[in-house]
This record gives sequence, C-alpha cells and structure tokens, in this order.
Amino acid sequence: MLYFLIFPLALLLNSVAAWVSLHLKSATTFIVYLKNLVAADLIMTVIVPIKAASDMPGASTALFILSCYLSSFLYSTLYTCIALLGLISLDRFFKIMMPYSKMFSSVTFSKVVSGLVWVSVFGGSALPNIILNDKSVANMTEISSCMALKGEAGYAAHENTVIFMNVFFWLISMVIAVCYICITNKVIQSFRNSGSNNNQGKQKIKLRVFLVLIVFFVSFGPYHVIRIPYTFQQVNYSSTTSCSYLLGKFGKEITLWFATTNICMNPLLYVFLCREFKEELRSLMKSLSVSFHVVFVGKADSNIPPTKL
Repeated sequence: MLYFLIFPLALLLNSVAAWVSLHLKSATTFIVYLKNLVAADLIMTVIVPIKAASDMPGASTALFILSCYLSSFLYSTLYTCIALLGLISLDRFFKIMMPYSKMFSSVTFSKVVSGLVWVSVFGGSALPNIILNDKSVANMTEISSCMALKGEAGYAAHENTVIFMNVFFWLISMVIAVCYICITNKVIQSFRNSGSNNNQGKQKIKLRVFLVLIVFFVSFGPYHVIRIPYTFQQVNYSSTTSCSYLLGKFGKEITLWFATTNICMNPLLYVFLCREFKEELRSLMKSLSVSFHVVFVGKADSNIPPTKL
C-alpha cells in the first residue's frame, strides 16, 4: 500500500521533470547527468506499481514471477540513480575546486560516462540475476520468494551482487559527502576572502548541502544497513517462515520503500539546485498558464455579447 501511495506523486513529479528536461539543451555536464537521472527515476516509477501489485494478497503467480524479473531492473536503476548522484556531486566539485579543468567540463565526456554507468550497472547487477533465474516455472502453482527461481549459481550471483553493490553505495556516499563538504568550505572561504559578511548566503549554502546529504542518506542508508544481513538469511536459511527471516524481510522491504521514495525527492532537488531547471519550469508553467487562459477564458469571453456604446 505504501508503494501505491507514492506512485501517483512520483508519476506527477517525474512527468513534469521529464517535460522540463526535454526542453533543456544538453549544453553542460550537469544537465546531461540530470537528464539521465530523470530517465532512471521514470523507469523506477513505472516498475513501482507492478512490484506493489505482485505483493498484494491474491496476486497471481505469473504476476509475481514478472515482478521478480522487473525487480532486477528496479535494483539496477536504483544504483544507476546513486551513481548519477555521485557524478553530479563530482561535477559540482570539479567546477568549483578545479574550474579550469577541460576534461571534466566536457559534455561529450559526461555523455560517455553516463552511458558507461547504465551499461556497467545493468550488466553487472541486473543481467546476471535475470539470466540465472533459470528454474522451470511450469510446475509452480505458488511462489513466495524470487529466490525460488534461482539455482546454486543464481544464489552465489545474488549474494556477490548484493555485497558488491553495497560496497559501491558506501564508496559513492563517501564521495558525495567529501565533495559537498569541500564545496561548502571553498564557498565560505571565498566569502571570507572577499570580506563579505553575508551570513544569510552562508546559511543558504549550508542548508543546501545539508538537504542534499540528508535526503541521500535517509533514503538509501537504512536499506544498505539491513540488506547484507537479510541476503545472508535468503541464501543460507531453508525456512522462509521463521520469525528471524520474516523480520529480516520486513526490514528489507520497508527500507527498500524508503529508498524508492527518492524518486519523489529528486525532482524537488532539481528545482532547488539547478537554476536552468527552475527557470525552464517557470517558463513552461507560464506558457501553460497563458494557453489555459486563451483557451478557456477567451472562449468564455467570446460568448458574452459586445457592449453597445
């Protein structure tokens, strides 16, 4: 039910974000990363209701099996989002700390890196698990866990993938934290060197950094704390009805939901952090408002007979 609750909001916010990003020119590395992040959020948004429906009581076995395959896309897209958030933090870091670096400010470079992220994350996490869901489902009338589709090789691949991606997340987390802390110190130092006493500006910078970090860690942190212990339970426990297994599954599912709420938070961060995105959103909303006024208000006015002078 929690997934169904966030789906309409996520669909609305990410549809607007996609609409705005389509009108943005890929003239900077930041915009390139932002567009890829919007695409990743949209993919996750589409998968969310299918996952939710498959977990409902009375869901068909076919729907549950479909959800198992789509979950591989969900996880790989989740880590694509994490990688892109890391690239955005690095992009801001290099622009402020190394403004004369041409390589990292190249749009072509950002497109290549974004493409490599999509290919490597999908190829390294989703594809092996999709291929190794190789057990026959013809005789399965009821299935309660996606692990039932895996053989021994699938179990090993699943465990290794989870451990690797968990390490990947904490590395990206350190990169993001270090980048934003360095950026904050650099900007505040610039204020001091210029002799400015703009305390309000300093507070805004600190607030932005705090918001980015808190959104990132609140969304993804709990899931990655509980994910590895739960994976060991999945692989090593034969019983899927024991209290410890069910408690671990509940913890994993609720923290995964927190991780997916990031698809609602990212569009708000675009407005908060990207001036081009904010300006384009305002421009498009203004155009939409004018069009609405012309179509509906103008039509209503045309039905009023002209006043005789």
